[in-house]
Amino acid sequence: MAVDYTVIVVYLAGMLAMGWWGMRRARSKSEFLVAGRRLGPAMYSGTMAAIVLGGASTIGGVGLGYQYGLSGAWMVFTIGLGLLALSVFFSARIARLKVYTVSEMLDLRYGGRAGVISGVVMWAYTLMLAVTSTIAYATIFDVLFDMNRTVAIVLGGAIVVAYSTLGGMWSITLTDMVQFVVKTIGVLLLLLPIAVVKAGGFSAMKAKLPTSYFDPLGIGGETIFTYVLIYTFGMLIGQDIWQRVFTARGDRTARWGGTVAGTYCLAYALAGAVIGTAAKVLYPKLGSPDDAFATIVKDELPVGVRGLVLAAALAAVMSTSSGALIACATVANNDIWSRLRGAVRRDGDAHGEPHDEVRGNRVFILIMGIAVIGTAIALNNVVEALTVAYNLLVGGLLVPILGGLLWKRGTVQGALASVIVGGLAVIGLMAGYGILANEPVYYGLLASLAAYVAVSLATRPTDEAVLATWRERLAGRTPELASEPIPAPQ
Repeated sequence: MAVDYTVIVVYLAGMLAMGWWGMRRARSKSEFLVAGRRLGPAMYSGTMAAIVLGGASTIGGVGLGYQYGLSGAWMVFTIGLGLLALSVFFSARIARLKVYTVSEMLDLRYGGRAGVISGVVMWAYTLMLAVTSTIAYATIFDVLFDMNRTVAIVLGGAIVVAYSTLGGMWSITLTDMVQFVVKTIGVLLLLLPIAVVKAGGFSAMKAKLPTSYFDPLGIGGETIFTYVLIYTFGMLIGQDIWQRVFTARGDRTARWGGTVAGTYCLAYALAGAVIGTAAKVLYPKLGSPDDAFATIVKDELPVGVRGLVLAAALAAVMSTSSGALIACATVANNDIWSRLRGAVRRDGDAHGEPHDEVRGNRVFILIMGIAVIGTAIALNNVVEALTVAYNLLVGGLLVPILGGLLWKRGTVQGALASVIVGGLAVIGLMAGYGILANEPVYYGLLASLAAYVAVSLATRPTDEAVLATWRERLAGRTPELASEPIPAPQ
């Protein structure tokens, strides 16, 4: 294992070195939070693919392949479909807005009063996403070093927090590009063909497994529909995804770079399902489907290659974790703390001292990183935490965000009603049906839509001055937003 350990240690050291290098470039708020909005197509595609394909897509995707066969690709496949839809239909408009958060977009569209509530919902989602990614370190370091769970979480989390805090989005972008290359080589070019060969090829796999393993819809129509609601729509509105769109150099980069990344996700989905299917042939009685990835890597790959593939799994986890962490910190600082601080200043008629925005965002990444590591250590059920996060995101924010982009008649009252009704409906339904049930997101989304349409039609249309500013921003004719909240129309 000495060679494998060397590969992993060199990889982790490289991540920290890139964090240090990124610190030298992050001299402004724009550079720190969105890499100066200067990424070209190649780097944009690689980093976008890296953030959406995390530990759940790699370890979980192989586990679903082990459990259901080729139809286990649907979870990651719907992530790719969501990224394609975002890139083709919305990314250019999102990039032209020149904002930093989803809540700033809502303020811009509706008139400055929708941000705090939506910010709290988005913060909860990004926090849980970062937590669940951080917990995955325990699985990987256990395979590598037989390490205690808490120590593994602290070690992996500390490395991500360190390079994210140092250089912000520049550090994360550079490390994500390395992680994208490592994942491509480790999973697609090495593990996939080796797993198929070890299992005897596709003909042997078909002979040894039930026919349901090769049915494209074997996982079930209802499950596929739920994946579409949660993951495809989640890709359209998540702060972690939008913050990457904000890094694009222009409309063309956002559209075509994202399309390439989405297509890559579809290939990655199929690869994970095939690897899991091969693992089912090799190890038909594993205790848990999620053990399939680690088992096939540990037992079937040669020395050195094993280290690279485990580095690929580590890369998958780190890319999602760092992206969720900076998104969580950005929302906490810009959408919640800055607005509360502004309200206190106005109430007290005080004038705040000028502050270093890069330093402030760096401090928030550190604080959120410590909170993420602490929560990851305390939390046991990862699936339930992630399900709560995605249910709240889709049930509370999908309708007002897409409504703002697509329906002129939507109002701030309708948006607020949609967030509150959808969020409360999801919480109540999860309490009644169970956290892992499908009904909460189904009915919560319908309640959110009904509230948005009904309240918007019952209230005065959005002020024309607000809509004019919105159209100017969509056309890319105005500078990016200041850090202060957008005032509501008088």
